[in-house]
Amino acid sequence: MSLLGGSIAAQQPPAGPEPVRPPPISQAELVRRLTTSLDSLTKAGQFSGVAVLAKKGVPVFQRAFGMADRERQVANNLETAFNLGSINKVFTQIAILQLRAAGKLDLDSTVATYWPDYPNKAVATRITIRQLLRHTSGIGGNIFDPPAGGKRNDIRTLNDYLPLFVNQPLVFEPGTKNAYSNAGYVVLGLLVQRLSGEDYYAYVREHIFEPAAMTRTGSFAVDSLPANTAIGYTRGDENAPTNTPLRRNSRDLPGRGSSAGGGYSTAADLVKFVQALREHRIPNGPPPGLGIAGGSGGMNAVVEGDLPGGYDLIVLANLDPPAAERVSRMTRQWLGVRGDDGG
Repeated sequence: MSLLGGSIAAQQPPAGPEPVRPPPISQAELVRRLTTSLDSLTKAGQFSGVAVLAKKGVPVFQRAFGMADRERQVANNLETAFNLGSINKVFTQIAILQLRAAGKLDLDSTVATYWPDYPNKAVATRITIRQLLRHTSGIGGNIFDPPAGGKRNDIRTLNDYLPLFVNQPLVFEPGTKNAYSNAGYVVLGLLVQRLSGEDYYAYVREHIFEPAAMTRTGSFAVDSLPANTAIGYTRGDENAPTNTPLRRNSRDLPGRGSSAGGGYSTAADLVKFVQALREHRIPNGPPPGLGIAGGSGGMNAVVEGDLPGGYDLIVLANLDPPAAERVSRMTRQWLGVRGDDGG
């Protein structure tokens, strides 16, 4: 059973001979293509960041490209941290499943069961935890709006996000549609806090990052980022020509990321994350063969685990999408992964 996509039915293979697949690409050729393509994309202004290809937690290709801070002429390096966008949602999913395993929640119970004084009772009594996880709850609202009478920079806690959407009615009957909901994942993060008795950021650090030895991962205040953290640069539209001037995305960011996204990590830490999943060191973590991405203005990140050949691919970029996703798509094609083969 997939929490995000519902049950996956086994399909019978069609009658007739198996389709002919190309022979597997050699590791040397794969590394050559990654090197050539990333050099070319960087030169064309279409990539800036870090790419790592690993096998069983050991990199077979790792390189940094472009600038972490263009104004100060600071280059990206292998230890540079990048904004992950929505990749943080996988950490929230794990936290919820850990709390279920601890007997603290039932995925098919309503939000009101665990949060009886939720500010919008008409919503809380109708949506379940599973619907929040699957983006089928109907919760709408834009968590990227500034707070009333304030600035985006004023948003520093999960509670600061809640007024941006909590009083809005559901946009559809729960369970009848699927619509991506950042607001729903803010609610999940707040439930993690209520049921664990811990601050959300502290919970994921203790129960997910520390078991995986992820020392450079966290949600940091935008005005006090740790050293060696990339600044995001956006052209304002992912379809804008590459000659469109870049600007810092700092003014578009909240004061701190949330359980829906906006945390930071390094490629090395994310390699550790996938390997920790493989070694079952993160309780209730998903299988290592996950494919997750996050992106917004000035940020794009991809984590692909258990690709053919036993590879894990991490691509982090401080440019607009599809800077990282483009590299992931190319790599999957080289490895013979069809568009519908997972990820």
